[in-house]
Amino acid sequence: MFRISGPSGVDLCDRELRPSRRDILRIGGGGVLGLSLGSMLKLQSQARANAVQGGPGWGRAKSIIMVYLQGGPSHLDLWDPKENAPDNVRSDFKTISTKIPGVNFTEILPKLSQVNDKITMIRSMSYTPNGLFNHTAAIYQMMTGYTTDKVSPSGQLEPPSPKDFPNFGAQLIRLRPVEEPMLPFVMLPRPLQESNVVGKGGTAGFLGKAYDPYVLYPDGDDMDMSKMDRVRTDDLKMRPDVFGVRLERRARLRELVNREMVEIDRAVKDHNLDSYYEQALNLIASGRARDAFELAQEDDLVRDAYGRNTFGQSCLLARRLIEAGTRVVEVIWPKVANSDNHSWDHHTGLPKRMKDQSGPMLDTGLSALIEDLDTRGLLDETLLVAVGEFGRSPQKGVSTSGNTNAADGRDHWPYCYTACLAGAGIKRGNVHGKSDKTGSNPVDDAVHPRELLASIYHAFGIDPETMVMNHLNQPRELVKAKAVTSLFA
Repeated sequence: MFRISGPSGVDLCDRELRPSRRDILRIGGGGVLGLSLGSMLKLQSQARANAVQGGPGWGRAKSIIMVYLQGGPSHLDLWDPKENAPDNVRSDFKTISTKIPGVNFTEILPKLSQVNDKITMIRSMSYTPNGLFNHTAAIYQMMTGYTTDKVSPSGQLEPPSPKDFPNFGAQLIRLRPVEEPMLPFVMLPRPLQESNVVGKGGTAGFLGKAYDPYVLYPDGDDMDMSKMDRVRTDDLKMRPDVFGVRLERRARLRELVNREMVEIDRAVKDHNLDSYYEQALNLIASGRARDAFELAQEDDLVRDAYGRNTFGQSCLLARRLIEAGTRVVEVIWPKVANSDNHSWDHHTGLPKRMKDQSGPMLDTGLSALIEDLDTRGLLDETLLVAVGEFGRSPQKGVSTSGNTNAADGRDHWPYCYTACLAGAGIKRGNVHGKSDKTGSNPVDDAVHPRELLASIYHAFGIDPETMVMNHLNQPRELVKAKAVTSLFA
């Protein structure tokens, strides 16, 4: 008997998840009604394809910008303040009104408070962690939709592996390839990282390197706020002595040689090398991607509006890439997840660090991106998602993850936090879900990170339960969750 299991049973500890028929699939050696495993999976796939798809938001997105706030920002000190909470829970920051009556932010987000009529806020993001969830394990879940068996007591994982589940961006460009000579998937301005674990959850994993993101990590450390001015894309440039005509002549010569190499062509036909070569040739020859990276082409007033820092200029570059035809852009918060200064990992010094460093950068960059996308009409078909791996503990100075926390710090809190979405049919001026009086747990409409990913796939017209074969040739769903269609208008 074949036994094909989904992720380990610990996933089912989350109360919102229930076993499905796909969780455990048993097929006798002789097949069921004469069907082999392959035949049954094929029929199931065809049935899904023939089913009536749709619902609010289905297929509205043509591209996505994921603004990933690695480190885990405090929802209580940004966009879900609790004025009447006890002193050891209530934010040090004053609350301010927003464009949505009755919805308040803290004084850290004055600019975002004036554009929240264009977005949906999910104030009920929530999941129950496997042990002590630190950054890497939580990042991996948010980016892939899966947890891993190899989680240390601290929540850290092993480095990236070809066996990893793919980043959602890799799945999107595989199922929705770009039609223009443009980079399909770009990650900037730094990798996902906790301590010395770099890039976990940021690769194509078992899909293969062909679906890895193009990474743009400018030289300079995380405190260098001008490094986006030194963006280098040498691999997208044609050598000065190689003109377009010469490059195309070489391509024609290659085609001539290939016609005389039938045996070699037969040996590599499954690798689709001609297609890959043509894509690379078109990408370099067109110069489209290279031009998109030229931030200097933007008016100074526009660059100023985004903020002259790494995060702000990365948001601006994301908009330029989407305009040029990139399908997926992931803007990673420009600081190691578990670090100091403008990191969101505020175990200590939260009021000062958030007020002077991370808060203004987020407020300026994200609000400018929302406004700019909307003004240019790009929000019609571009999905924008801003989220971290978790929130921060309601009670200050306590340990929830094994870390030491100062009296002015908050620890990790996956049980309730906030995400922001806009574009591609997402409701405007909407708040989905509600947290309790201390921001500790959702009161209603809890949204698991898997459900957020399922909603992303839904927006692209992709069934979240579409099967993909892993490195062991076993079928796995894109994500084991349903889309939250009430997020869409």
